[in-house]
Amino acid sequence: MKPKLVVLTGAGISAESGIATFRDSGGLWEQHRIEDVATPEAWQRDKELVNRFYNLRRKQAAEVEPNEGHKALVRLEEQFDVYIITQNVDNLHERAGSARVLHLHGELSKVRSTLDPSLVYEIGDRQIAIGDKCEKGSQLRPHIVWFGEAVPAIEEATRITQSADIFIVTGTSLQVYPAAGLLHYAAADIPKYLIDPNAETVAGIFNLTIVREKAGTGVPKVVSQLLNR
Repeated sequence: MKPKLVVLTGAGISAESGIATFRDSGGLWEQHRIEDVATPEAWQRDKELVNRFYNLRRKQAAEVEPNEGHKALVRLEEQFDVYIITQNVDNLHERAGSARVLHLHGELSKVRSTLDPSLVYEIGDRQIAIGDKCEKGSQLRPHIVWFGEAVPAIEEATRITQSADIFIVTGTSLQVYPAAGLLHYAAADIPKYLIDPNAETVAGIFNLTIVREKAGTGVPKVVSQLLNR
């Protein structure tokens, strides 16, 4: 039976493929306040703006490619039972070849009904418009967890983390909750790796190896170590 290896990824790994992050100065998000495009209130106030914003993000995500960080994580499946928990809404992990990916904050390539959240539709890189409706007649919205909304997948992510034999965190500043709290659910005695240029020790976390590099270089190094140990 293969050891279970769980990876938590954030915006930093996608940024290296060319996807702007929330905190990038001059980046995609910089043109809009979070309150204007990424909250339920924004959607109620100006559906055209919010929809146009996510159409742009969907188009951008389709134009970039997985980087060495994404590809290296796929190699881990040779020796480990790998689960990726991602804060990212792109599908770069899937396109790189990762078999198990849990999206905490939703997926750009999907839309859902505003009437029945269980009605979720895969649209790939297609644009949606105000007036596009689900089978029950309600407007479609981006399948994204906006600020102020619950994170439905966090309970599953917590269960996966608690059963990990190795836990890796990369591309995240560990500032966005509840995802940032997952590190504290990993068993105290298992090996943990934090890969980020600005990584710091985390209070209360033991057996933590800090790798102060970007995901594109740091992840392949850690993967090689794990495969060759």
